[in-house]
Amino acid sequence: MSAVATITVPTQPDIQYQPEYEKYKERTRRRKETETLQTTLPAGFPQKLVSPLVWEGKEIVKGEEWIYHLTEDQLEEIDAALKSFQALNLSLGHINQSTFPLPTLRPVLRDLSKEIHTGRGFAVLRGLRIDDYSREENIIIYAGVSSHVGSIRGRQQDTRLANGTSPVISHIKDLTATVDKSKIGAPSNTPDKQVFHTDAGDIISLLCLDRAAEGGESYLSSSWHVYNILAKERPDLIHTLSQDWPVDGFNNPTKPYTMRPLLYHQPATDSTPERVLIQYARRYFTGFLAQPRSKDIPPITEAQAEALDALHFLAQEHSATLDFQKGDVQYVNNLSIFHARNGFRDEPGKQRHLLRLWLRDPENAWETPKPLQHRWDTVYKEVAENEQIFPLEPTIRKNVGS
Repeated sequence: MSAVATITVPTQPDIQYQPEYEKYKERTRRRKETETLQTTLPAGFPQKLVSPLVWEGKEIVKGEEWIYHLTEDQLEEIDAALKSFQALNLSLGHINQSTFPLPTLRPVLRDLSKEIHTGRGFAVLRGLRIDDYSREENIIIYAGVSSHVGSIRGRQQDTRLANGTSPVISHIKDLTATVDKSKIGAPSNTPDKQVFHTDAGDIISLLCLDRAAEGGESYLSSSWHVYNILAKERPDLIHTLSQDWPVDGFNNPTKPYTMRPLLYHQPATDSTPERVLIQYARRYFTGFLAQPRSKDIPPITEAQAEALDALHFLAQEHSATLDFQKGDVQYVNNLSIFHARNGFRDEPGKQRHLLRLWLRDPENAWETPKPLQHRWDTVYKEVAENEQIFPLEPTIRKNVGS
C-alpha cells in the first residue's frame, strides 16, 4: 500500500480591491472557529496609544478648528509672492521658502506643520483664489505656500518611469472618458469610490481646483484609533500586520515583489513619543483594473486578507467626512491617518480636479522605518531643482514603487 502525499499550494484568498463586508465577517467567523488566534500583543507594542493623533471622526469634525481661513491681507501676500517668483524667471523647481516669501503667513504655516505632526494630524487651508489665476500660477501658489509647511517636495513617479525627470505634482482627476480604462491602474484616475489607504511619504497635500457635480467627499480616519481598537479586540491581527507581507511590484523586472510589514512600532526616545505607523495601499495586495495582482508572486494569507478588511472597515466606521471646497488645501499626516474618497459624478463645468504634493518637513519629520527607507528615498532623496517638473494637465500615473 503506497501513501500519496498531498501538496497544498498556497492560493490567493477571495478578496478584491473593493471590500465586501459579508466576506469580511464570514472570514472572521471562520478563522475564529478553526484557528487558535494569539491573545497577546507582540513584545513591546502598546496596549493603547494616548495622543491627539487618536480621534473619533464624528467628534473631530463637529468644530472647525482644523480649518484655517486665509485673510484678505494673507491672500495679497500670496499674490505678491507669486509676482516676486515670476520676476526671478526661474524654473518651477526653484520654488521654495526664500523664492516665495510669506513673512506674515509663514508662522501660521509652521504652526500647521506642528499640528500635522503632533496634533490632530491634519489641517485645511481655505480660501485660495483659484479663478483669479492661470493653471501654472495656481501651481506656483500651491507649491509656494506648501514649501512653508514641508520644504521637501517628493517625486510622484520614480525617475526610471519618468525619463530621468521628477514630476513632483500629480493631477487627481477622472480620465475614463478620454483614456481606455484598461490602461488605468490607479483609482485616482477614475470616478470610483477609493478605499482607505496611505500614500508614500510624510505629508499628503491636496489642492481643490474644482469640485464634482456630485459626490467626491474626502474621508480621513485616525490609524492610531484603529490600532487601539485592534490592540484591544484582535491582538492577533497586530501580529499579522507587523509581520512581512508580499507587496506587489507590478511588473517591476528587478523586484517582482518586496517583503515588508504594514505596521511599525517606534518606542519612545528622549526627544520623541512612542509611535505606530501603518503604511499600506490595498491594490498592492488585490490589484486594480489594468494592474491585476501579479502572477508568480506569493499570495497573501487568509489572516492578511482579514487584516486588510479590518483596516478598511474600522477606518470607515470611525472616519471624518471633510467638505472639500474649491480653493481648499488639505494637509494630512500620512503616518497617522488613512484617507479615502467617495465616488463622484462629473458634468460639464463641474469636474472634480485636485492637485497633489507629497511633502516632508525636516524640522518635524518622524523617523522613517528601515523597511520603508527605499520607498522614501525614491520619493524624497536629492530631488534637484532642475529635474522637477510640474505637469499642467493630468496623465496616467505610473507606480512610484513599493
